Amino acid sequence: MGSQAQAASRCRDPGPAFGSVAPEAIEDALIRLAAENEQHLSVLPEEAGCFREPRIVEFMFLLADQWHLDQAARYQAVELLERFMTKQVEQISKSSRRHCEQGGGSSWSSLEDQIYNTFVLRLVSCVQLASKLSLHYNRVTSDVALKFLQSLKYSYTKQELLESELAVLKALHFQVNVSTPLAYVELLLEVLGYNGCLLPTKPLHQMCIELLDFSYLARDAIYDTLLKITIENSAPSKLQVAKFLTVKEDFMLLAVGIISTSVFILNPGHWKQAAGMFPCPLFAPTPAGSCPSLWSKVQLPSLESDATVTIAGAC
Repeated sequence: MGSQAQAASRCRDPGPAFGSVAPEAIEDALIRLAAENEQHLSVLPEEAGCFREPRIVEFMFLLADQWHLDQAARYQAVELLERFMTKQVEQISKSSRRHCEQGGGSSWSSLEDQIYNTFVLRLVSCVQLASKLSLHYNRVTSDVALKFLQSLKYSYTKQELLESELAVLKALHFQVNVSTPLAYVELLLEVLGYNGCLLPTKPLHQMCIELLDFSYLARDAIYDTLLKITIENSAPSKLQVAKFLTVKEDFMLLAVGIISTSVFILNPGHWKQAAGMFPCPLFAPTPAGSCPSLWSKVQLPSLESDATVTIAGAC
């Protein structure tokens, strides 16, 4: 009964309150997010984005819905898993190279098995951590997480679950509350409101959420098409794909695209006005390595879903 009441409360939640933040605070937040985004793009690992595979994202979205988590927690969980697994691959690659240099042969296969064997556990831990970062919504307890894992025939203990959370925290140096694309979208919607956008913010926000979900679930198809259109070639080279990585990982650019597309869907007549408020050029792409295919052996069980502020200076 309690969970049903919490779910009903969540459904009645009015969402973010736009137009109640001082312009100075918006500008400061925008500059901070732009700097954070630029820093993220400057240190992209070769594996960036590999762990936002659509079936993984879909699984996490359905799990978040099953546990009645808010939108922010869903995206936070996906980004936590992406960052953690990328760190894991980096560390395992270094360990494997050291092992080879010492004449021990390659241990990559056994190290891969370690990733596969604990993947669902780590995924659940990331959803748990994301729920704890959103304190005004449901928090996924150890009992709830264990019950879910047991339903999938995993025999983890509460201690192993706690150790898994700690492993994620340590790998990320306890820096888990980072900005997701949703934070960029909502802040830029505030910018639009203060700059005089004529569209009502709440329906625009809802459309942005739907498109952001879609962009996560169809990420590869969207960016592959965008790359081919940009280079005017249906067969991009490995170098072109590698250089395009910074575009795929640019949260500010994604937020601008999501909002612009949402405006066009809701009212094409306002699109030029909205697009003119986003004078952000594409960040110049820098070379990055190709992404290894690590997911052929990963099996995910199926789930069923039960003053005027400008951004020119920040870009």
